[in-house]
Formats: sequence, C-alpha cells, structure tokens
Amino acid sequence: MATDMEVGVNGCCKKGPGYASPLAAMSGPKESLIYVTCIYTGTGRGKPDYLATVDVDPNSPSYSKVIHRLPMPYEGDELHHSGWNSCSSCYGDPSVARRYLVLPSLISGRIYAVDTEKDPRAPSLYKVVQPDDVIQKTGLAFPHTAHCLASGEIMVSCLGDKDGNAEGNGFLLLDSDFNVKGRWEKPGHSPFFGYDFWYQPRHNTMISSTWGAPSAFTKGFNLEHVANGLYGQHLHVYTWPGGEIKQTLDLGNTGLLPLEVRFLHNPAEAIGYVGCALTSNMVRFFKNPDGSWGHEVAISVKPVKVQNWILPEMPGLITDFLISLDDRFLYLANWLHGDIRQYNIEDPANPKLTGQVFVGGVFQKGNAVLAEAEDGSTYQVDVPEVQGHQLRGGPQMIQLSLDGKRLYATNSLFSTWDRQFYPELIEKGGHMLQIDVDTEKGGLAVNPNFFVDFGAEPDGPSLAHEMR
Repeated sequence: MATDMEVGVNGCCKKGPGYASPLAAMSGPKESLIYVTCIYTGTGRGKPDYLATVDVDPNSPSYSKVIHRLPMPYEGDELHHSGWNSCSSCYGDPSVARRYLVLPSLISGRIYAVDTEKDPRAPSLYKVVQPDDVIQKTGLAFPHTAHCLASGEIMVSCLGDKDGNAEGNGFLLLDSDFNVKGRWEKPGHSPFFGYDFWYQPRHNTMISSTWGAPSAFTKGFNLEHVANGLYGQHLHVYTWPGGEIKQTLDLGNTGLLPLEVRFLHNPAEAIGYVGCALTSNMVRFFKNPDGSWGHEVAISVKPVKVQNWILPEMPGLITDFLISLDDRFLYLANWLHGDIRQYNIEDPANPKLTGQVFVGGVFQKGNAVLAEAEDGSTYQVDVPEVQGHQLRGGPQMIQLSLDGKRLYATNSLFSTWDRQFYPELIEKGGHMLQIDVDTEKGGLAVNPNFFVDFGAEPDGPSLAHEMR
C-alpha cells in the first residue's frame, strides 16, 4: 500500500520514482529547489563542507537565496558529485522513493546519505558510510560518481586505492540502505583509471571514463603527469549488468582526460558522448553493426593563443556537459575559456553550434591574460555583471531543468585546481547562475534576476560544485 507521501510525490500509487520515459519527464513539475554541494576543504577556512538548499522558484520571496545549510559532521571531505538513491530506472517499483541524496567525498572517502523527503527545504543527514568500511571490504577509495540502479542498489565509481594509486580503482556497490556490498565489476576487470560511468540496459552496456590517478590530480594539474601516464585517454565498455570489460576504446591524443559520459536519453539509442577536458573535444561513441563500439570527434573547441599565462595556448577545458531530455541539444562548459555552448544534435554525428554565452574565463576583461587573434592582435571577452557582481572563475558544473528551458551553472572544479587556475575563487568564493535557453531556435542568455553568491556565506566564502 502506498503512503500518502508516495501518492503525493508520484501522482499515482502504482509507480516508483521518476518518469516512464525521458519525454514524459519534460512535462514534469518545474523545479523549486536545488541542492548544491559547497566546499570549505582546501580553502583554509577550517569548516566542514555542506549541502546548500537554494530556492529557485521565481514567485518565492526567497528566490535565488540559500535557504538552508546542512554541514557535514567532519572536515576535509571535498564533497564533489552527487546522485539520487533511486531514479527512473526504478520507475516500475512502487516500494522505492527518490528520497536520499548520495554525497561521495572525493578526498576523505566518506559517503553521506541525506534525507530530502522529511523536509525538502531543510534536508537532514541520514547515514555516513565510513571510508574504513569501504577500504576493508573492497580496497576502494576516492569515491566520485554515484548512480542509482534498477535493482535499488547504488553504484559509486572510486578513483583509486587508499594510497591514491589508480590501479586500485573500480566500482563500489551499496545496498538500498547504504551498506557496503562489495565491488560491481568482476575480478580482473577494473578500469585503468576511474571517473564517470553510465549504463544503457537495452544494449547490455555500461561505459566508463578515465580522469587520472588521485596521487596526481590531488596535487594540482601538472602536464608532466600527463606525459608520465598518470591521466587517462580511454573509455571502458562493460557488459551490463555483468561487469566484464568487453572492449577498451583508446581515444588517443584527441581524447585526453575523458570526463563526463552521457548516452542519448532515448533508451533504444546506442550513441553517447564523452567530454575530453584537456584536448577539449566532444567524442561521440556508437555501437557498430557487428556489436563492437567505435568513436569519433564530434565537436572540437579550438585552443586559444594567449599571453601572460602558464602555456602559450589555452584549452577550453570541457569539464561538464549534458543532453536535453528530448536529445535535441547538447550543452558544454569550457572552464578556462569561460563560455557555455549549446549545440543542436538532432544529427548526432554533426552537432551545430546554436548558442554561446561567456560567464567568466581566464581572458575576460579585467584579467591579466590576453587572447591572441589570428592576425596577432589581442583581445579579451566581455562578461556581463549579474546584479552588480563581477563573475569569477569559469563555468564548471551545469544542470538543466526538465523542460530544458533553464540551465544552472556553478564555477568550482576541485579546490586544488581552483587555487591553481582561479585563486580568486578561494578568496571570494563561488557563485551560481541561471541561463535562459531558447529551445525553439537555439540561444543562451544570462538571467539577470538570478545570482547566488557563495562568497557571502555565514562561515566565509565557499566553493559551489554539483547541483541536483
């Protein structure tokens, strides 16, 4: 028997969480709250990271404000990505609810489960998975991305062993009450490096990407580490749910540091993309007629010649991207160049640029770095002020509303890298923007009425990362 809460949340007492299809989700309710992971780790402020609740309802008196903060019980976590305990993959199971937000801590190795159902405006801590438990049972550490599975379990990619060696990485399985079950992948089928992953059940396939060894990236970015083989350039194709590597795709020099992995939302499609940060290419992967997987560069963000920077050329550094639920548009963030782009991908092999907006970046006006045009002249980009605030850093994590009309963006990548590339983020804190999206003809515009300043937090400026 469904509870009133289940009936209220799902609008029906026979279905589980989420939606029957990606297209059905597009007509779901408009978002009113967003949960943001906020980081003090690495800033020197001696405070625990926290989960901020932001009011995004334009009709609310607290619109565009942080209305609640849930501090974690420990310092030094580096909350990073977040995921739900259950999602539309459990749609057919009425016993399941999308109740808990799963928060892996990249540095400490803790995993928090936060209850958002009791009071959505003021979530509470439900459970802490301690790193010692994970290491003892699986050998895994540096948890990164959490995804819910149709089984009710939660799978978390872990980027290394407790000493930061990539060889120890793999996939952690938690049961529905966040107890450590073990590893997902079969013995001998761990990836070279860990990062993101996504599965496409109708094609019995999961694909994972490869950032780098924690012993390297936790110290800041160093090109020598790339040359020394401490960063990835591969995709791993797994049997789903079997957990065996059936193919490894070497993306080569065009695919260095492949990060976020996204399949098209249409569950029948065997096509997806991965954003390769360092080479700033979007690589499309696809299933061939013989069942093997291939790949090709679909979008290239050209490096920009620069003056007064650490290198003579600056990559865009694609750090996040996503696809609209109707598979019409792809959005990507160039953290160093400072722009967010919209591409029409109705022909997945030939994306067309339909929108672009600069909301930060290293060569924005007022910074010391100059970009060089082909004729040798120099320029800097105009970045709008929002509510009197100069925009800091560059766009990093992005999140799209169900209807595809509102894109949210934060600007922290990882505290050590923030300090290296955008030291003003450590000093002044992060922020969150909303970009209005034209879903008819294409186009992006900054919403002038929305600005969340994490530089003005009660315990001092914090870094804003993932949004749910």
